[in-house]
Amino acid sequence: MADAVIVVVLLLVGATATTAVAVRDPARQALVLSVLGVVLAVLFTVLQAPDVGLSQLAVGSALTPLLLLLTVRKVRRRARGKGRQE
Repeated sequence: MADAVIVVVLLLVGATATTAVAVRDPARQALVLSVLGVVLAVLFTVLQAPDVGLSQLAVGSALTPLLLLLTVRKVRRRARGKGRQE
């Protein structure tokens, strides 16, 4: 039973990682990266590493995508501002 759960979670990790690579919009990539962080946290928990899972949940699914979204927003604002000046 445990092996089946691990296989399912590994398949989810592969699917979400592939989706993160395939998505072209940076904002959507950040959101998919957040989902990938949650799936990885589940994988670590299933593999009996809950401390690593909690760290992954905090950093991989919340902090990193948030920083990426803020960066994308700032870059897009600067690009719009330069387009108006020219």
